[in-house]
Amino acid sequence: MLKKVVGIGTALLLCAGLLTGCAPGSSDRPEIVVGFYPLEFVTRAIAGDLAHVTNLTDPGVEPHDLELTVRQTALLSGAELVVYERGLAPALDKAVANNRPGHALDTTTVVPLRPPVPGEEAANGESMTGGDPHFWQDPTLLARVASAVTSQLVALLPAQAATLRANDRLLQRRLATLDRDYRAGLRTCRTRTVVVSHDAFEYLGRRYHLHIAPISGISPDAEPSARHIALLSNLVRSDHITTIFSEKLASPKLADALATNAGVRTAVLDPIEGLTSSDPHANYLTLMRANLRALQKANQCR
Repeated sequence: MLKKVVGIGTALLLCAGLLTGCAPGSSDRPEIVVGFYPLEFVTRAIAGDLAHVTNLTDPGVEPHDLELTVRQTALLSGAELVVYERGLAPALDKAVANNRPGHALDTTTVVPLRPPVPGEEAANGESMTGGDPHFWQDPTLLARVASAVTSQLVALLPAQAATLRANDRLLQRRLATLDRDYRAGLRTCRTRTVVVSHDAFEYLGRRYHLHIAPISGISPDAEPSARHIALLSNLVRSDHITTIFSEKLASPKLADALATNAGVRTAVLDPIEGLTSSDPHANYLTLMRANLRALQKANQCR
């Protein structure tokens, strides 16, 4: 299947002639396209059945690796709204620039990304030029994006403003409750260091006063140096760490090797960049709560 980004003219011709069901005008509901799962979660929660929401990142796919099909590009070019995070998926950034959807909400204009801290590049073995994209690990930041999405949807559907705003209020309450549960659940932990397979949890660490020690950098494919692995092995011993966390959408090989070498167990901490197809009932809230339980067990929180 062709997987390169095409221009708006080609995309619309394909949509009209070869593909069916991709024209946004085929439904009374506006077409909303989102870049990856956390943005899908908030958009669906607010829009309900008032809009048709399409996530460009399929279950089980890393959003960093997203490449658009011809059909997805056609859908994006005719969408009334695209919600995405600039810098996370270069193919999507290019498609938004080339195909000019009705409107695009770049979440980095709502939540500025965390810049690298001194020494972070050397520790992780890679450069973090665009900032850390994983803001949704802090539910208060995802709540800011939800408010911005609500404003965009109200502009598209002014007659449904009351419903959209009510949906947003409900989502804001749920995110606030999640935040309170994290603060209470992680307040009294025996250790506050968390070793993770890739650097997707710094926002969570900052919000809840945890020290995040990643094996790989921002990209889950980045290879750590031997020196970095040795430093982590020493950290596991000195901080009495019981668990090394891997994740669902990336190889657990490095986490397993470090855990075996240190004589500790492994567990899964989900970065919630996307869903897998194994649990049809999973969502952002359930996955965040599963992460909370895993952290409480690993860090001996009471």
